[in-house]
Amino acid sequence: MGLLETIREPGDLNSLTALQLTELAQEIREFLVKTVSQTGGHLGPNLGVVELTVGIHRVFSSPHDSLIFDTGHQSYVHKLLTGRQNFETLRQKDGLAGYPERAESEHDIVESSHASSSLSWADGVSRARQLEGETDRYTVAVIGDGALTGGMAWEAINNIAADKNRKVVIVVNDNGRSYAPTVGGFANQLAALQHELQNKLDKVRLDSRYERTLTTAREKLQQGGPLGRMVYQGLHGMKAGIKDVMVPGGIFEDLGMKYVGPIDGHDLEAVESALESAKNFGGPVIVHAITEKGHGYAPAVSDKDDMFHAVGVIDPETGEALAKPSDKSWTSVFAQEIKEIADERKDIVGITGAMLIPVGLKPMAAAHPDRVIDVGIAEQHAIAMSAGLAYGGQHPVIALYATFLNRGFDQLLMDVALHKAGVTIVLDRSGVTGPDGASHHGMWDLALLQFIPGLHLAAPRDAVTLREELREAVAIEDAPSVVRYPKGSVGADIPALERLADGTDILARTGEPHTETGQRDVLLIGVGAFARLALQVAELLEDRGVTLTVIDPRWVMPVPSSVVDLAGQHRIVVSMEDGVRAGGVGSRIRQEMRAAGIDTALNELGLPAEFIKHAERHEILEEVGLTPQKISSDILAQLSGTMVPFARGEGEKPKHTL
Repeated sequence: MGLLETIREPGDLNSLTALQLTELAQEIREFLVKTVSQTGGHLGPNLGVVELTVGIHRVFSSPHDSLIFDTGHQSYVHKLLTGRQNFETLRQKDGLAGYPERAESEHDIVESSHASSSLSWADGVSRARQLEGETDRYTVAVIGDGALTGGMAWEAINNIAADKNRKVVIVVNDNGRSYAPTVGGFANQLAALQHELQNKLDKVRLDSRYERTLTTAREKLQQGGPLGRMVYQGLHGMKAGIKDVMVPGGIFEDLGMKYVGPIDGHDLEAVESALESAKNFGGPVIVHAITEKGHGYAPAVSDKDDMFHAVGVIDPETGEALAKPSDKSWTSVFAQEIKEIADERKDIVGITGAMLIPVGLKPMAAAHPDRVIDVGIAEQHAIAMSAGLAYGGQHPVIALYATFLNRGFDQLLMDVALHKAGVTIVLDRSGVTGPDGASHHGMWDLALLQFIPGLHLAAPRDAVTLREELREAVAIEDAPSVVRYPKGSVGADIPALERLADGTDILARTGEPHTETGQRDVLLIGVGAFARLALQVAELLEDRGVTLTVIDPRWVMPVPSSVVDLAGQHRIVVSMEDGVRAGGVGSRIRQEMRAAGIDTALNELGLPAEFIKHAERHEILEEVGLTPQKISSDILAQLSGTMVPFARGEGEKPKHTL
């Protein structure tokens, strides 16, 4: 049995010797590489926080002391040390979540995987402890240097620093990166601290005898000798003391907080010593730990782009992906098109929130480095700043994950839309995203955006319409425009039978209108990628003799007039959207139909207004009833007035694939 298997709760760490702790750290890294390479997940960030997490759990006592991880993707080691070592189903349906989750353990507090919020949580939790008189309980927040580019973190620090009696320890995991290298003035400040430390240590570098003695003492300490422990601790403490004397706390101490560091975040003795000092201080403390993303795993360390931030299934020896996508991704289509648009138009400015590579702006940045801006994890700033760029004659294109648009909603409403600014927002990974769970599903944007005055919202169904609608979006100069698309492969193009005058595409049309009513049976409205689902439903219904029309509005806001007109030409209207159905596109179409005096029955199909747990996309869609068979069965029942189950024979499988 290895050491890791003996750790069932954090208290089990306290009996381990220094040598055993070193062995445990190595076991944890080997475990992570082996398991995450089979399931996919956030490998690089967790390899970088092994000693840091072990040290936190040895110095503090969870759950009596509250541990908060920002953003939570670096909590795998925390899970291992709190009795959760069943990583075989990591991020899979009914398996271990990829982020902290309260239902899994009393050691988990914050489930949201949006960055920069941990310090606000720490402020709130520590205030509650103070109000309850629980003065022996600490609140520890682990925040990456990238998350400190978010303004919300500094709002929290401003409040935490004001109270000198609150037991808050903020551990800054400084690896110089969020997803990509950390940018901005704060990143420069941290780098300056490291540089100053190195320069001063070089000037007062102790002679080789000291270094040899320290090495010998470390060896004796690992062998368990009491003399080695005494000598090593004395020498190591002297070296740490030099650091404390020589390195200023910079901006942290200017704010009134105790600063400890920088420390080597992979040196467990240094980590524990710093955390003990912070604990004994009794007030708010910043512990600045220097770590390396992907530490101990050569393929991650050598990957200078994202250092294996998140991986799919890989070869654990080489780090090579084992399952490469057979089709181009939505992101790659956007990446190519926005670069070509930027080649043609000098006013196009790309903006990213610390995610240059994952949102597809890297090719544009390579070609036009002066026209791509990485603002850090600061969506609010990105959107408000874009209004200023538009005022100055530029056309900003802000590329975000759809889930992170939520954070900049006020700025989109009051800074962009109110001022009729020509700003384009591109939402990657919209709808159900799968294994990352509730806080990463991009399912809220369609409902959130419906009531913003003047906003234009496009939902392309394939690569061709993504290119078209992106170009149409950046041509809008007097209002905000949004283009949204899902995660993964874009799939085959879906040609239209006809494009109507207002841009709506007719994708399929079967049968003739009924003589007595002049109507067809069903109008299927497929929003964005759900156009493919609508066509699958149409194939199944056509086999049952149902007459229908399938349309893709392309621009779902404002609602094209042709959609309303077509609704009046059918007995039933069914809208399908990869977003929450409450207040979504279907709801907006219903309002427009009523305003036009059209009383055709409308079924709004979409995601429930719930926080949906992690699972594969197809599993989630099946669970919420968004499958061709279920939708077809319900439509047939509505048309006939009886609940007749729809046959699912081999001959009735739809030709289109999701």
